Amino acid sequence: MMKQKIMKVGIIGSGNIGATLADLFAKAGYIVAISNSRGPVSLETLITSIDSKNVTAVTPEEAVRSADVVLLAIPWRKKHELPPSDLFKGKIVVDAMNPYSENFEVIDLGESTSSEEVRKLLPGARLVKAFNTMYYEMLRTGGRESGDERLVLFVAGDDLDAKTVVSELIHDIGFVSVDTGSLHEGGRKQQPGSSIYNHPMTVHVAYHHLAELDKHDDIWLHKD
Repeated sequence: MMKQKIMKVGIIGSGNIGATLADLFAKAGYIVAISNSRGPVSLETLITSIDSKNVTAVTPEEAVRSADVVLLAIPWRKKHELPPSDLFKGKIVVDAMNPYSENFEVIDLGESTSSEEVRKLLPGARLVKAFNTMYYEMLRTGGRESGDERLVLFVAGDDLDAKTVVSELIHDIGFVSVDTGSLHEGGRKQQPGSSIYNHPMTVHVAYHHLAELDKHDDIWLHKD
């Protein structure tokens, strides 16, 4: 039997979410390349703390080129600093960003969502919204081996195959994925202010909240 290819994950951003997921993915057996705007040397302490041969420090461009899946974990307001869009074409790209201003206020995007704005910058990417609804400390410690006690991480997007791949990543670090729908409707459900945002929950509770959001879509799906 042919050995299954080990997936390579490129991470742009080494803050709380990026660093936490680099650690989790590396320990789950993925090959991880993490980057930031300050260069690989600035990541030496982080790489040492993760203590895994599966993770290396690279530039943002290298993180994209080498990856099967690219995770965006920089402040959303700095999205224009991402590497050239051509590098992302055909790649599964996970948007873990939220539309906060420098003062941590939610930015009014009108009828759009934060991930739809990212897609405008990366038109050839297979974009999935995920890893944006859970506080990094809960993400770091909340994974479970198996069972009904696993906590939910939500995914949204228009590419079903891409969502399946991201769901596998979620499963392998000890969580369970729940699909909130398209990048527009599902992405809106995952934005700050929603009842599923930053509220750790099991699958049963998650589906209850999503059903309530669907009942009140005039509030959550069309409110900016």
